[in-house]
Amino acid sequence: MPLTALRSFEAAGRLSSIKNAAGELCVSQAAVSRQVADLERSIGHSLFVRLHRSVVLTDEGRQLLDVLTPSFDQIDDCLSHLTRSMAPAPLKISVEPSFAACWLIPRLGDFQALNPDVELQIDTDSRLCGFRRSEAEMAIRWSRSATSWPRTQASRLVDVTMTPIISPLAVETGLDIRQPCDLLDYPLLHEENRSAWSEWFDQAGIKRLDGLRGPVFSDLGLLLDPVRRGHGAALIDLLFVEDDLRNGRLLRPLPQTMAYGAYWIVARDLSQLSPAAERFASWCRARIHNCVAEISEAV
Repeated sequence: MPLTALRSFEAAGRLSSIKNAAGELCVSQAAVSRQVADLERSIGHSLFVRLHRSVVLTDEGRQLLDVLTPSFDQIDDCLSHLTRSMAPAPLKISVEPSFAACWLIPRLGDFQALNPDVELQIDTDSRLCGFRRSEAEMAIRWSRSATSWPRTQASRLVDVTMTPIISPLAVETGLDIRQPCDLLDYPLLHEENRSAWSEWFDQAGIKRLDGLRGPVFSDLGLLLDPVRRGHGAALIDLLFVEDDLRNGRLLRPLPQTMAYGAYWIVARDLSQLSPAAERFASWCRARIHNCVAEISEAV
C-alpha cells in the first residue's frame, strides 16, 4: 500500500480538512483527495464523511488514524534523533501573527545578540503545525485553555489582559471618556470578531449590547494602524502597546481590564526540545516577565 496514500489520509484526518492537509504536504487538494479515495478503494471502507468545508472520520477512519498518527510521530522522532549529530538545523518557530508583529519581532535582535549561533526561522501562522521534522519545532499560540491542541504539550507563557486603547487624535475631536459607556460614542475596532468588545462591556456592567458595529481586522498587526491614526478604540493587551503608551502615541482612557486567555508555548513534547529551542523558550519567558513587571510599575 503506497505510503503517500497513508500520509495523505493521516494529515487530512488529523486536520479534519483536505485543504489543510494539502497545505501541510505541499501538494494540491486534488492529489490528497485522489490518494484518500485510492486508499478507501484498496481497503474496502469509507474513511471520511465528506462535508462542505471539512471531513469527519468514520469509525474505520478513526481506527486507522489512531494507529497512523503515533506511528508517523515515532518515525519522525527517530529520524530527528539520528540526524542530531549533523550540522545544526535552523530553529523553526511558528508564532501567532499578532504576537510576532507586536511583541516578538521588535525584540528579536536581543535574542540574536545573546545567541549568535542559533539560526532562526519564524513562521507566522495561526494554525498549529504537526511538529514533524520539516515543520516548526515549537509554537506560540493564543488560547483560553492549555488543552486546545491535541497530541501536544503546552506551557503558559503570559496571561492576556485586554483594556480599551485609543489615540489622542480621536480623543481630541470626541467626547471625554470617563466611564465605559462613553466608549459607545466612538467607533469600535475589532480583532478577528466582535465578541471581545461585547464581553468587555458586559463585565463593565453594560448588558445586552446587540449589533456592535465597526470593522474587523484579521490580526492585531493590522488593527494597530487605524487605532494609532485615531479611527477608533480597540481592546488590546497592554503588553503589545507598552511603547505606544509610554511615548503618548496611544492612551488608556479607562482602568477596566478583562482576562482573555493566554499565550502558550506549544510543542509535541516540551521535555524533548532541542537546546536551541530551550534557549528561545527561556528567553521569551524572561523578556515577557520583565515587560509585565514594567507595565505593572507604570500602572
